[in-house]
Amino acid sequence: MLNFLLLVTLEQMKMRSYRSLFVFAILAILLSLGAAVAALHGISYNDPNPAAEMYEELNRAFARHWKARSGVDLTVQPARSKSGVPIRAVIDGLDVVTLALSYDENTLKKSSKFTLPDWQELLPQNSPFTSTIVFLVRKDNPKMLRDWDDLVRPDVEVVAPNPRASTDGRWSYLAAWGFALKQPGGTEASALEFVQKLFADSRKLGAGTGTSVTTFVERSIGDVLLIWENEAHRVIRDFGKDKFEIVTPSLSILAEPTVSVVDNVVEPSETQDVAKAYIDYLYTTKAQDIAGKHYYRPRDEKMAAKYAVQFPFMNLFTIDEVFGGWKEAQNAHFSSGGTLDRIQAN
Repeated sequence: MLNFLLLVTLEQMKMRSYRSLFVFAILAILLSLGAAVAALHGISYNDPNPAAEMYEELNRAFARHWKARSGVDLTVQPARSKSGVPIRAVIDGLDVVTLALSYDENTLKKSSKFTLPDWQELLPQNSPFTSTIVFLVRKDNPKMLRDWDDLVRPDVEVVAPNPRASTDGRWSYLAAWGFALKQPGGTEASALEFVQKLFADSRKLGAGTGTSVTTFVERSIGDVLLIWENEAHRVIRDFGKDKFEIVTPSLSILAEPTVSVVDNVVEPSETQDVAKAYIDYLYTTKAQDIAGKHYYRPRDEKMAAKYAVQFPFMNLFTIDEVFGGWKEAQNAHFSSGGTLDRIQAN
Protein backbone atom coordinates (compact mmCIF):
# COMPACT_ATOMS: atom_id res chain seq x y z
CA MET A 1 0.00 0.00 0.00
CA LEU A 2 1.18 3.48 -0.75
CA ASN A 3 0.86 5.96 2.08
CA PHE A 4 0.42 9.67 1.52
CA LEU A 5 0.70 12.63 3.83
CA LEU A 6 -0.50 15.98 2.66
CA LEU A 7 0.94 18.91 4.58
CA VAL A 8 -1.40 21.86 4.24
CA THR A 9 0.06 25.29 4.99
CA LEU A 10 -2.56 27.96 5.47
CA GLU A 11 -1.09 31.42 5.00
CA GLN A 12 -3.41 34.29 5.79
CA MET A 13 -1.96 37.74 5.24
CA LYS A 14 -3.24 40.37 7.66
CA MET A 15 -3.56 43.49 5.57
CA ARG A 16 -2.90 46.03 8.28
CA SER A 17 -0.04 44.45 10.19
CA TYR A 18 1.51 42.57 7.27
CA ARG A 19 2.00 39.71 9.67
CA SER A 20 1.51 36.17 8.41
CA LEU A 21 -0.43 33.60 10.27
CA PHE A 22 0.75 30.10 9.50
CA VAL A 23 -1.55 27.31 10.44
CA PHE A 24 -0.47 23.77 9.69
CA ALA A 25 -2.78 20.92 8.99
CA ILE A 26 -1.73 17.50 7.82
CA LEU A 27 -4.06 15.42 5.74
CA ALA A 28 -3.06 11.79 5.69
CA ILE A 29 -3.96 10.15 2.44
CA LEU A 30 -3.36 6.45 2.96
CA LEU A 31 -4.16 4.91 -0.38
CA SER A 32 -3.69 1.42 -1.66
CA LEU A 33 -5.05 2.57 -4.99
CA GLY A 34 -1.80 2.75 -6.85
CA ALA A 35 1.53 1.81 -5.39
CA ALA A 36 4.53 3.17 -7.24
CA VAL A 37 5.17 1.60 -10.62
CA ALA A 38 8.79 0.75 -11.36
CA ALA A 39 10.78 2.53 -14.06
CA LEU A 40 9.14 2.12 -17.44
CA HIS A 41 10.94 3.31 -20.56
CA GLY A 42 13.44 4.98 -18.28
CA ILE A 43 10.75 7.05 -16.54
CA SER A 44 10.63 6.48 -12.80
CA TYR A 45 7.09 6.19 -11.49
CA ASN A 46 8.27 6.20 -7.90
CA ASP A 47 7.96 9.98 -7.90
CA PRO A 48 5.45 10.94 -9.00
CA ASN A 49 3.34 7.85 -8.58
CA PRO A 50 -0.25 7.30 -9.71
CA ALA A 51 -2.00 8.59 -6.62
CA ALA A 52 0.52 11.41 -6.15
CA GLU A 53 -0.17 12.69 -9.66
CA MET A 54 -3.87 12.85 -8.93
CA TYR A 55 -3.43 14.55 -5.57
CA GLU A 56 -1.06 17.13 -6.97
CA GLU A 57 -3.83 18.23 -9.31
CA LEU A 58 -6.50 17.95 -6.61
CA ASN A 59 -4.41 20.03 -4.23
CA ARG A 60 -3.93 22.82 -6.75
CA ALA A 61 -7.63 22.80 -7.55
CA PHE A 62 -8.58 22.88 -3.87
CA ALA A 63 -6.18 25.74 -3.20
CA ARG A 64 -7.91 27.78 -5.91
CA HIS A 65 -11.30 26.79 -4.52
CA TRP A 66 -10.32 27.82 -0.99
CA LYS A 67 -8.84 31.10 -2.18
CA ALA A 68 -12.07 31.99 -4.00
CA ARG A 69 -14.15 30.99 -1.00
CA SER A 70 -12.15 32.53 1.83
CA GLY A 71 -9.53 34.84 0.36
CA VAL A 72 -6.87 32.72 2.05
CA ASP A 73 -3.81 31.44 0.20
CA LEU A 74 -3.35 27.73 0.67
CA THR A 75 -0.36 25.57 -0.21
CA VAL A 76 -0.55 21.79 -0.09
CA GLN A 77 2.79 20.02 0.03
CA PRO A 78 2.67 16.25 -0.40
CA ALA A 79 4.83 13.94 1.63
CA ARG A 80 4.77 10.18 1.49
CA SER A 81 5.66 7.29 3.70
CA LYS A 82 6.51 3.80 2.60
CA SER A 83 4.14 0.93 3.02
CA GLY A 84 4.40 -0.74 6.37
CA VAL A 85 5.27 2.39 8.37
CA PRO A 86 3.21 2.27 11.58
CA ILE A 87 0.15 4.40 11.04
CA ARG A 88 0.47 6.38 14.27
CA ALA A 89 4.02 7.31 13.37
CA VAL A 90 3.00 8.87 10.06
CA ILE A 91 -0.11 10.78 11.10
CA ASP A 92 0.82 12.20 14.48
CA GLY A 93 -1.10 15.42 14.95
CA LEU A 94 -3.24 15.23 11.83
CA ASP A 95 -6.47 17.11 11.25
CA VAL A 96 -7.95 14.90 8.56
CA VAL A 97 -7.27 11.31 7.71
CA THR A 98 -8.42 9.35 4.70
CA LEU A 99 -7.63 5.69 4.95
CA ALA A 100 -7.41 2.99 2.34
CA LEU A 101 -8.27 0.30 4.85
CA SER A 102 -10.79 0.28 7.66
CA TYR A 103 -8.18 -1.86 9.40
CA ASP A 104 -6.07 1.32 9.61
CA GLU A 105 -9.05 3.17 11.04
CA ASN A 106 -9.50 0.51 13.71
CA THR A 107 -5.83 0.86 14.61
CA LEU A 108 -6.28 4.59 15.08
CA LYS A 109 -9.43 4.22 17.14
CA LYS A 110 -7.51 2.10 19.63
CA SER A 111 -5.36 5.13 20.41
CA SER A 112 -6.69 7.55 23.00
CA LYS A 113 -4.92 10.30 21.09
CA PHE A 114 -7.31 10.15 18.15
CA THR A 115 -11.02 10.55 17.77
CA LEU A 116 -12.36 9.21 14.50
CA PRO A 117 -16.13 9.70 14.43
CA ASP A 118 -18.39 8.04 11.91
CA TRP A 119 -17.61 10.86 9.53
CA GLN A 120 -18.74 8.76 6.57
CA GLU A 121 -22.34 9.25 7.69
CA LEU A 122 -22.00 12.93 6.80
CA LEU A 123 -20.64 12.26 3.31
CA PRO A 124 -22.36 11.23 0.07
CA GLN A 125 -20.52 7.88 0.01
CA ASN A 126 -17.92 6.07 2.11
CA SER A 127 -15.14 7.27 -0.18
CA PRO A 128 -14.78 9.92 -2.87
CA PHE A 129 -13.57 7.48 -5.53
CA THR A 130 -12.84 3.79 -5.89
CA SER A 131 -10.76 1.26 -7.75
CA THR A 132 -10.58 -2.49 -8.18
CA ILE A 133 -8.35 -5.33 -9.33
CA VAL A 134 -8.34 -6.13 -13.05
CA PHE A 135 -6.24 -8.18 -15.49
CA LEU A 136 -3.64 -6.60 -17.74
CA VAL A 137 -2.94 -8.85 -20.73
CA ARG A 138 -0.91 -8.56 -23.90
CA LYS A 139 -2.48 -7.12 -27.01
CA ASP A 140 -5.28 -9.24 -28.49
CA ASN A 141 -5.33 -11.34 -25.31
CA PRO A 142 -3.56 -14.35 -26.89
CA LYS A 143 -4.51 -16.72 -24.06
CA MET A 144 -8.16 -15.58 -24.24
CA LEU A 145 -8.35 -14.83 -20.53
CA ARG A 146 -11.84 -13.68 -19.48
CA ASP A 147 -12.25 -14.47 -15.80
CA TRP A 148 -10.48 -15.60 -12.66
CA ASP A 149 -10.88 -19.30 -13.33
CA ASP A 150 -8.92 -18.89 -16.59
CA LEU A 151 -5.90 -17.83 -14.55
CA VAL A 152 -5.40 -21.26 -12.97
CA ARG A 153 -5.15 -23.07 -16.30
CA PRO A 154 -1.82 -24.91 -16.64
CA ASP A 155 -0.92 -22.91 -19.77
CA VAL A 156 -1.33 -19.51 -18.08
CA GLU A 157 1.50 -17.71 -16.30
CA VAL A 158 0.27 -15.16 -13.74
CA VAL A 159 2.29 -12.23 -12.41
CA ALA A 160 1.09 -10.53 -9.23
CA PRO A 161 2.35 -8.65 -6.17
CA ASN A 162 3.16 -10.97 -3.29
CA PRO A 163 0.40 -10.86 -0.64
CA ARG A 164 3.03 -11.43 2.00
CA ALA A 165 5.07 -8.43 0.94
CA SER A 166 2.51 -5.86 -0.19
CA THR A 167 -0.99 -4.67 0.52
CA ASP A 168 -1.61 -4.58 -3.23
CA GLY A 169 -0.97 -8.31 -3.28
CA ARG A 170 -3.45 -8.77 -0.46
CA TRP A 171 -6.15 -6.98 -2.42
CA SER A 172 -5.51 -9.33 -5.37
CA TYR A 173 -5.55 -12.33 -3.06
CA LEU A 174 -8.85 -11.30 -1.49
CA ALA A 175 -10.37 -10.53 -4.88
CA ALA A 176 -9.52 -14.06 -6.05
CA TRP A 177 -10.78 -15.60 -2.81
CA GLY A 178 -14.07 -13.72 -3.04
CA PHE A 179 -14.58 -14.81 -6.64
CA ALA A 180 -14.07 -18.47 -5.76
CA LEU A 181 -16.27 -18.24 -2.68
CA LYS A 182 -19.13 -16.67 -4.64
CA GLN A 183 -19.22 -19.34 -7.34
CA PRO A 184 -22.14 -21.81 -7.25
CA GLY A 185 -21.36 -24.26 -4.47
CA GLY A 186 -18.40 -22.16 -3.36
CA THR A 187 -17.00 -22.89 0.10
CA GLU A 188 -14.04 -21.81 2.19
CA ALA A 189 -12.34 -25.04 1.13
CA SER A 190 -12.88 -24.43 -2.58
CA ALA A 191 -11.72 -20.82 -2.21
CA LEU A 192 -8.56 -22.02 -0.47
CA GLU A 193 -7.88 -24.51 -3.23
CA PHE A 194 -8.41 -21.87 -5.92
CA VAL A 195 -6.16 -19.25 -4.33
CA GLN A 196 -3.51 -21.86 -3.65
CA LYS A 197 -3.38 -22.69 -7.36
CA LEU A 198 -3.34 -19.02 -8.33
CA PHE A 199 -0.47 -18.04 -6.02
CA ALA A 200 1.40 -21.34 -6.15
CA ASP A 201 4.38 -20.04 -8.15
CA SER A 202 6.01 -17.59 -5.80
CA ARG A 203 8.67 -16.83 -8.43
CA LYS A 204 6.06 -14.77 -10.28
CA LEU A 205 5.12 -12.80 -7.16
CA GLY A 206 6.82 -9.42 -7.02
CA ALA A 207 7.56 -7.52 -3.84
CA GLY A 208 4.95 -4.98 -4.87
CA THR A 209 3.11 -3.53 -7.83
CA GLY A 210 6.25 -1.86 -9.15
CA THR A 211 8.21 -5.10 -9.27
CA SER A 212 5.29 -6.93 -10.84
CA VAL A 213 4.86 -4.29 -13.54
CA THR A 214 8.58 -4.46 -14.30
CA THR A 215 8.36 -8.25 -14.60
CA PHE A 216 5.34 -8.20 -16.88
CA VAL A 217 5.99 -5.06 -18.95
CA GLU A 218 9.74 -4.63 -19.15
CA ARG A 219 10.86 -8.24 -18.95
CA SER A 220 7.86 -9.60 -20.90
CA ILE A 221 7.32 -12.40 -18.40
CA GLY A 222 3.86 -13.83 -17.90
CA ASP A 223 0.53 -13.87 -19.68
CA VAL A 224 -1.45 -11.71 -17.26
CA LEU A 225 -0.76 -9.20 -14.52
CA LEU A 226 -3.06 -8.68 -11.54
CA ILE A 227 -3.11 -4.93 -11.13
CA TRP A 228 -5.11 -1.95 -9.93
CA GLU A 229 -7.46 -0.65 -12.61
CA ASN A 230 -5.98 2.85 -12.50
CA GLU A 231 -2.46 1.52 -12.95
CA ALA A 232 -3.50 -0.73 -15.82
CA HIS A 233 -4.79 2.35 -17.64
CA ARG A 234 -1.51 4.15 -16.97
CA VAL A 235 0.51 1.31 -18.48
CA ILE A 236 -1.64 1.42 -21.60
CA ARG A 237 -1.38 5.21 -21.71
CA ASP A 238 2.40 5.11 -21.50
CA PHE A 239 3.11 2.08 -23.68
CA GLY A 240 0.24 2.19 -26.12
CA LYS A 241 -2.91 0.25 -26.87
CA ASP A 242 -0.94 -1.77 -29.38
CA LYS A 243 0.91 -3.60 -26.59
CA PHE A 244 -1.55 -4.22 -23.75
CA GLU A 245 -5.25 -4.32 -22.96
CA ILE A 246 -7.43 -4.61 -19.88
CA VAL A 247 -9.70 -7.51 -19.04
CA THR A 248 -12.39 -6.86 -16.43
CA PRO A 249 -13.37 -10.09 -14.68
CA SER A 250 -16.96 -10.95 -13.86
CA LEU A 251 -16.37 -10.18 -10.20
CA SER A 252 -13.74 -8.28 -8.27
CA ILE A 253 -13.19 -6.37 -5.06
CA LEU A 254 -14.20 -2.79 -4.28
CA ALA A 255 -11.48 -0.61 -2.78
CA GLU A 256 -12.81 2.41 -0.87
CA PRO A 257 -10.44 4.76 0.94
CA THR A 258 -12.46 5.99 3.90
CA VAL A 259 -12.31 9.56 5.15
CA SER A 260 -12.59 11.11 8.59
CA VAL A 261 -11.84 14.27 10.54
CA VAL A 262 -9.71 13.75 13.64
CA ASP A 263 -12.02 15.66 15.97
CA ASN A 264 -9.78 16.16 18.96
CA VAL A 265 -7.12 17.65 16.70
CA VAL A 266 -9.19 20.01 14.59
CA GLU A 267 -11.75 21.19 17.13
CA PRO A 268 -9.33 23.42 19.06
CA SER A 269 -7.37 24.44 15.96
CA GLU A 270 -7.80 27.12 13.32
CA THR A 271 -7.76 24.46 10.61
CA GLN A 272 -11.15 22.91 11.30
CA ASP A 273 -12.87 24.64 8.39
CA VAL A 274 -10.15 23.89 5.88
CA ALA A 275 -9.84 20.30 7.06
CA LYS A 276 -13.53 19.59 6.59
CA ALA A 277 -13.67 21.59 3.38
CA TYR A 278 -10.89 19.48 1.90
CA ILE A 279 -12.87 16.29 2.41
CA ASP A 280 -16.04 17.89 1.08
CA TYR A 281 -14.15 19.10 -1.98
CA LEU A 282 -13.18 15.54 -2.93
CA TYR A 283 -16.88 14.93 -3.70
CA THR A 284 -17.37 17.96 -5.93
CA THR A 285 -17.84 17.60 -9.67
CA LYS A 286 -14.45 19.21 -10.32
CA ALA A 287 -12.59 16.85 -8.02
CA GLN A 288 -14.51 13.86 -9.34
CA ASP A 289 -13.51 14.84 -12.87
CA ILE A 290 -9.87 14.95 -11.79
CA ALA A 291 -10.20 11.48 -10.26
CA GLY A 292 -11.66 10.10 -13.47
CA LYS A 293 -8.90 11.72 -15.51
CA HIS A 294 -6.38 9.87 -13.39
CA TYR A 295 -8.20 6.56 -13.89
CA TYR A 296 -10.01 6.29 -10.56
CA ARG A 297 -13.74 5.55 -10.64
CA PRO A 298 -15.70 8.69 -9.68
CA ARG A 299 -18.65 8.49 -7.32
CA ASP A 300 -20.47 11.41 -8.90
CA GLU A 301 -23.09 10.13 -11.36
CA LYS A 302 -22.37 12.81 -13.93
CA MET A 303 -18.64 12.13 -13.88
CA ALA A 304 -19.20 8.38 -13.81
CA ALA A 305 -21.23 8.76 -17.01
CA LYS A 306 -18.48 10.88 -18.57
CA TYR A 307 -15.94 8.11 -17.97
CA ALA A 308 -18.29 5.18 -18.61
CA VAL A 309 -16.34 3.93 -21.62
CA GLN A 310 -13.17 3.93 -19.55
CA PHE A 311 -14.85 2.09 -16.68
CA PRO A 312 -17.15 -0.72 -17.84
CA PHE A 313 -19.69 -2.03 -15.37
CA MET A 314 -18.27 -4.55 -12.91
CA ASN A 315 -19.83 -6.64 -10.18
CA LEU A 316 -17.88 -5.76 -7.05
CA PHE A 317 -17.96 -7.03 -3.50
CA THR A 318 -16.68 -5.34 -0.36
CA ILE A 319 -14.30 -6.53 2.32
CA ASP A 320 -17.11 -6.41 4.87
CA GLU A 321 -19.45 -8.45 2.69
CA VAL A 322 -17.13 -11.41 2.14
CA PHE A 323 -14.61 -11.26 4.98
CA GLY A 324 -16.40 -9.36 7.74
CA GLY A 325 -13.96 -6.44 7.57
CA TRP A 326 -10.26 -5.82 7.25
CA LYS A 327 -9.48 -6.85 10.81
CA GLU A 328 -11.08 -10.23 10.24
CA ALA A 329 -9.38 -10.64 6.84
CA GLN A 330 -6.02 -9.74 8.35
CA ASN A 331 -6.36 -12.20 11.20
CA ALA A 332 -7.68 -15.08 9.11
CA HIS A 333 -5.46 -14.76 6.06
CA PHE A 334 -2.35 -12.66 6.65
CA SER A 335 -1.39 -13.02 10.30
CA SER A 336 1.20 -15.53 11.44
CA GLY A 337 -0.20 -19.02 10.88
CA GLY A 338 -3.00 -17.65 8.70
CA THR A 339 -4.24 -19.00 5.40
CA LEU A 340 -1.48 -17.34 3.36
CA ASP A 341 1.18 -19.01 5.49
CA ARG A 342 -0.40 -22.39 4.82
CA ILE A 343 -0.67 -21.69 1.09
CA GLN A 344 2.93 -20.59 0.65
CA ALA A 345 4.26 -23.36 2.87
CA ASN A 346 3.07 -25.99 0.40
